[in-house]
Amino acid sequence: MARRKGAGLTLVQGGGRRLVGYVRVSTAAQVELGHSLEAQRAKLQMWCELHGHTLVAVLADEGRSASTLDGRPGAAEALRLCRTGAVDGVLVSKLDRLTRSTRDLAELLDDSCRHGWALVSVAEQLDTATAAGRLVVGVLGAVAQWEREAIGERTSAAMAHMRAVGRYTGGACRYGWQVGTDGQLVPHAGERAVLAAVRELRASGLSLRAVAAELHARGLLSRGGRAWSASGVQRLEAEAAEVAA
Repeated sequence: MARRKGAGLTLVQGGGRRLVGYVRVSTAAQVELGHSLEAQRAKLQMWCELHGHTLVAVLADEGRSASTLDGRPGAAEALRLCRTGAVDGVLVSKLDRLTRSTRDLAELLDDSCRHGWALVSVAEQLDTATAAGRLVVGVLGAVAQWEREAIGERTSAAMAHMRAVGRYTGGACRYGWQVGTDGQLVPHAGERAVLAAVRELRASGLSLRAVAAELHARGLLSRGGRAWSASGVQRLEAEAAEVAA
């Protein structure tokens, strides 16, 4: 078979299509689930050999999310090869290796029609060279987007419930609280004393600045060991009101 050079790659002419493979992993867990870069490369190579296509190259992005196409040099290069005609399409082991965004998928389908390249997925047995393939890819992309948003909603609801029942959800605890040995949020005695002092001093008519000065005089400092400012006292006052409620 004759060979020619294109986009810095050796392209094989004759027999089947010239495809650039794209592989991606975002986390170490995906490697354990069989989505390693090596496993994806092997699937692409076997698929091309089975169907008589030429795998020109395999481009990779490691540790990259599929929520957006931005910041993925491997994907950008694969699409550049497709748009310039250096290859006939991009081949992935599974559609979500390339994108999980419905918007990005719609843009890719439009781009493939305008520039005449195909998006091919091994797992879903999809090929956008056909109208049926383009339809199914669009539907799958919409389902994937729905699933991601549903997971986000469930996670937000679970976090809100944990906060409501006093469970620690990560990050710095709100002032006046600390994480107990069982993972529950429990009152912090020292910080509760500061909140009580703020309530007392503000009730006596002192300004925020005067309260800050009085806290400093009493040796009641912030978590970082600094004197309270007027704005800091204002935040404490809001926390004190919630604790007292």
